[in-house]
Amino acid sequence: MRDLLNDPLCNAAELGHPIPDSVHAVSVCLPTWADNIGYEEGEPRVIDRLATGYPRFVHHPLTRQLFSECVQRFAHPGETCIAFPSRQTAEFCREFMYRQGVTSGLHTYGENGIFVINFSAEGQRPAKYFWQHTGAIISSRLAEATLTGRPILQANGQKKLLRERIASLAGAEPEDVFLFPSGMAAIYETFRLLQLVLPSRRCVQFGFPYTDTIKIQEKFGAGVHFLARADEADYRKLEEILAQEEIMGLFCEFPSNPLLVTPDLRRLAELAQRHRFPLIVDDTIGSFHNVRVLPPADILVSSLTKLFSGAGDVMGGALILRRDSAWHQQFCTFLRGEYEDLLFDEDAIVLEENSRDYSERAERCGRTTELLCDELSRHPAIETVYYPRYQSEAAYVAHRRDGATFGNLFSLLLRDPRRTTAPFFDALRISKGPNLGTNFTLCCPYTILAHYQELPEVELHGVSRYLIRVSVGLEGAEELIARFRQALACCDV
Repeated sequence: MRDLLNDPLCNAAELGHPIPDSVHAVSVCLPTWADNIGYEEGEPRVIDRLATGYPRFVHHPLTRQLFSECVQRFAHPGETCIAFPSRQTAEFCREFMYRQGVTSGLHTYGENGIFVINFSAEGQRPAKYFWQHTGAIISSRLAEATLTGRPILQANGQKKLLRERIASLAGAEPEDVFLFPSGMAAIYETFRLLQLVLPSRRCVQFGFPYTDTIKIQEKFGAGVHFLARADEADYRKLEEILAQEEIMGLFCEFPSNPLLVTPDLRRLAELAQRHRFPLIVDDTIGSFHNVRVLPPADILVSSLTKLFSGAGDVMGGALILRRDSAWHQQFCTFLRGEYEDLLFDEDAIVLEENSRDYSERAERCGRTTELLCDELSRHPAIETVYYPRYQSEAAYVAHRRDGATFGNLFSLLLRDPRRTTAPFFDALRISKGPNLGTNFTLCCPYTILAHYQELPEVELHGVSRYLIRVSVGLEGAEELIARFRQALACCDV
């Protein structure tokens, strides 16, 4: 892959290199199908070359260094450590681990509000789950500042600017925007909010979501009704559930990741009003510029790591309340008592700067995606292009902003995928790694990376193990189309 190192479409072309080429990159290059399998199976050939990874799944090198320092200071023989950006999140992790039969200690570290948990080896798995699923992580910049003891750059007004920018885009008030260190942290906090307002109830996940969203509902609450296909049969199942029990809330994505299915929010909102439950919508894939889901959503959650930032060098998330929701006062009461602003100041500074041209980038990426998807949908080697305009156009258009696009994400499935997918993926000359919404085009074998240990189960929900997810960047449409054509020529269909 060395011939691609200077290719502008390939931010990193060698296995294990950060994507982009930044000390704070939030993705890593996995350039071949076999590399992705090797990553999931823990092959030393792959794992030993990873310079970094997506921070909720792979601890950033600076975060690993911080954890090593914690082990030296606080661990007893045979123990290890993990750290969190506040006492509250550390205590939540300890409670989660205790339910798994693991006891732990708690310590403070440095001057930046970091709290450290020490525990025995059997606690590594639940600690990893908590870090990954809740997203309440220590960012690479916070780890760096703590390790070096350098002065922290203060976010003097940037967080206020971020809240105002997001509120304007989402149709909300700045006071109803709450910032988090990751998109998943915003989802986890929403889940906690619902547990306190409507305790001991199960929730509903409507549509097949990003993996950690369903894991939070499965692992941290009273249970979840998983209506994965979001088709007419699932709407009927939902009505049957609501006739039999009160639910804590309904979660959905607009559209869904990775199948780009858009739920009928008006229909869901009518059920929410009739049966008195909150509607929670994740618009990360549609993105603020393209869609407006307040109303009907009572809570909007979104990852700021993706298109809002674009650069791929910082993480963040947002929880946004709808001011005229029937639940608004209860939610505000909870958040006033429970919310912690854990978005590190230096991350907020980067997010604010990265997002200044967000709308312009979103528009350009979306227009290119439409042209590319139109081309690919006609190609004889492709079985299906998953894209909101092809999946459930009317439901998406109902909440699309005037003149906006269908977003910059799509997935595809090739014909005879067992034979053709790996050669196509390996030949495709674009950046390859986890993450989406970057200013550069980025793809990954989504199901392999997100569901490798449960491939048969997710295929029952219509998500093929051979699915490839593509996030379109700022490159020209003609160049991208040419590169996809070139790779598809390897399929011999």
